[in-house]
Amino acid sequence: MQKKDPYAALRYREFNIFLLVRFALIFGWSMQFIVIEWQVYALTKDPLSLGLIGLFEFAPAFLMALFAGHIVDQREKRNLLALCIAAFSLISFGLFWLTSQSVIEAWSKNSILYSIYALVFFGGFLRAFFGPTIFSLVALIVPKKIYPNAATWNSSTWQMARVLGVGFAGFSISWIGVHWSLCVVFGLVVFSFIILFQIPKKPILNPKIGENIVSSLTEGLSFVFKTKAVLGALTLDMVSVLFGGAIALAAVFAQDILKVGPQGFGVLVAAPSVGAFLTMLVTAYIPISKNAGMKLLVAIFGFGVCIIVFGLSSVFWISVVALFFSGVTDGVSMVIRQTILQIKTPDHMRGRVSSVNSMFVGSSNELGALESGLTAKLMGTATAVVFGGTMTLITVVTTALVSPTFRKLDLTKDIEAHEREEG
Repeated sequence: MQKKDPYAALRYREFNIFLLVRFALIFGWSMQFIVIEWQVYALTKDPLSLGLIGLFEFAPAFLMALFAGHIVDQREKRNLLALCIAAFSLISFGLFWLTSQSVIEAWSKNSILYSIYALVFFGGFLRAFFGPTIFSLVALIVPKKIYPNAATWNSSTWQMARVLGVGFAGFSISWIGVHWSLCVVFGLVVFSFIILFQIPKKPILNPKIGENIVSSLTEGLSFVFKTKAVLGALTLDMVSVLFGGAIALAAVFAQDILKVGPQGFGVLVAAPSVGAFLTMLVTAYIPISKNAGMKLLVAIFGFGVCIIVFGLSSVFWISVVALFFSGVTDGVSMVIRQTILQIKTPDHMRGRVSSVNSMFVGSSNELGALESGLTAKLMGTATAVVFGGTMTLITVVTTALVSPTFRKLDLTKDIEAHEREEG
């Protein structure tokens, strides 16, 4: 087998443009989410209101996911992504306008709050289309033999954008306020829209264009539930995100427990992404496809431990370290999961399989935020976080015991097969 090139995917110009587009989008989206969380908690002083942000984004994303996957598999990917970005720009501008001084003076707090929730709901609808479109577009830009390397750089870019986006959000709230922070988000979205057109339109590889939607969705779901490697990876990650969503309560920890203000809030929410980003850079040089199943189990177990430590901590630096290592373990999990999906999914089903992925994992971020907000309301903030981490540990141990096939999963042969196929 040839020596691995850690920069293989970066040698394709279109992939670099794609990474720039994704960086701008994720930076803006992450920044927007953090600024809105800060604003909503400042308006309500109720942790449940943070959970409701997750609910309003989760509901449409989950309900539309399968339909969105069908549409993505039937349409040209570049223009579909451009349409999604254009719609996202309307949300960003709406939030920018809602936080203007004229609106704040003329509207009641409840009116502003409900309008924010409405725009978040619209964003959840778009989320259903973003994930499958991006996942499918990557596969049309790079050859199959470098999917694992592309998955590493793609995930690394996502994490780096989150690092800078959430970190900058915390500081920008302090420097320029919520309103102008959201103006920055709007500018980033417009920039990503313009740059996207440097990527040419791509062919539609689906041999069943015009297929009945029921048959199409049934085929996608059947593939996921029959492919144990895909199902196991998605289930594990869903549970860890659902019960390990401590970061959704970071505003509560920053304001009421650690008392570190917006700057400390920015550090807390950035810490996991810093850890994940550094881990992903390492995986570009040290592939983790061998014994992937066991590595994924160990990574998610470590994630659960870190979440428990964060929940128990009342010292700022301990909290930051715990969140940093939660990101390290999550970074390993993300690269393995993305590699499994890219390697195991046929080209004509990428939209539908990615949609199922968004139902399992993507939407569980928002549902996890709701779970965290609700349990924090019932149990107290720290107890809720410890409970979530404990549930993650229980799930990992149970999976390891009842699924020896997944525990022994190894992707090395699949990757070597693609290399032989494409030379």
